[in-house]
Amino acid sequence: MTEIPSHKLMTLCLIYTVDTNQILLGMKKRGFGQGRWNGFGGKVHDGESVKQAALRELHEEVSISPQDLKERGVLLFEFQGNPQKLAVHLFSAHRFSGEPSESEEMRPQWFDLDKIPYDTMWSDDRFWLPRLLEGNDLKGYFLFDSEDNVLKQELTVLHKQ
Repeated sequence: MTEIPSHKLMTLCLIYTVDTNQILLGMKKRGFGQGRWNGFGGKVHDGESVKQAALRELHEEVSISPQDLKERGVLLFEFQGNPQKLAVHLFSAHRFSGEPSESEEMRPQWFDLDKIPYDTMWSDDRFWLPRLLEGNDLKGYFLFDSEDNVLKQELTVLHKQ
């Protein structure tokens, strides 16, 4: 997929297991999103594909390499009063090599799928994450206010995997 004009290209990868019904999230220790549970990802570097960026970020943030990485869609984010918009390419994986370990940026922890800590995550996650976990590929748009509350959201299920 190509970058959407005027949007900063990002990745976000969710690691979850169907057999144990758990998801691996990371507590963001610094920078954008600090103090929130999230998937793993970040900026796409020049000359890097979104898939290469997702693989790199997983290795840097949690020391794992996915064995079945799949692109699952794109979410567009806009923040009131901030001209920088984000185009976040979603990925998921169920199998990986390596042992999830803490980095300077993220502290990983497994959560049961019925106990996802939405209250300490980005407020948009409640809208799209359950649909992704059901196997749906997604396209979405979220507008946040200055308090990081969702003012507007549009979500389309592209197809079920």
